[in-house]
Amino acid sequence: MALPVGTKAPDFTLPTKTPEGSKQITLSDHFAEGNTLLLFFPMAFTGTCTTEMCGISDGLREYRQLNAAVYGISGDNPFAQEAWAQKERISVPLLSDYEHKVAREYDVAYDSFLPQLNLSMGGVAKRAAFIIDRAGVIQYSESNEDARELPDFEKIKAKLETLK
Repeated sequence: MALPVGTKAPDFTLPTKTPEGSKQITLSDHFAEGNTLLLFFPMAFTGTCTTEMCGISDGLREYRQLNAAVYGISGDNPFAQEAWAQKERISVPLLSDYEHKVAREYDVAYDSFLPQLNLSMGGVAKRAAFIIDRAGVIQYSESNEDARELPDFEKIKAKLETLK
């Protein structure tokens, strides 16, 4: 079960890689600027994850107007994330949780992902969404066991509207 609303969001620092170079992103560094939308997703280069991140990229301006910074987080390495972002024209900053620590801290890591394919990868992030306010408190929490199920972006936008 994902961390609930009202919980202090665990802080983290994760790497990102873009054509401009590598950098470290610390969650709490951005609290003063507005709200934060964290979108955990299982894996780059997969159908539903591509649909989600491309859709968010297309609507990034709307999230900025709702005073929210958006980050995608997966266990993929930063180089794979960068290649995927370039291939699919994803403009959402992608953060690499390569060791799956952040997914575990937010309680959105699968014990076993894709066991039906005999892959059974532990620690892979579930598809999940968290809105974190300026005080670092979780204001929206959603986690889906089914990796093909996207977060409820209408509810997310409605919640962000109340936090503007």
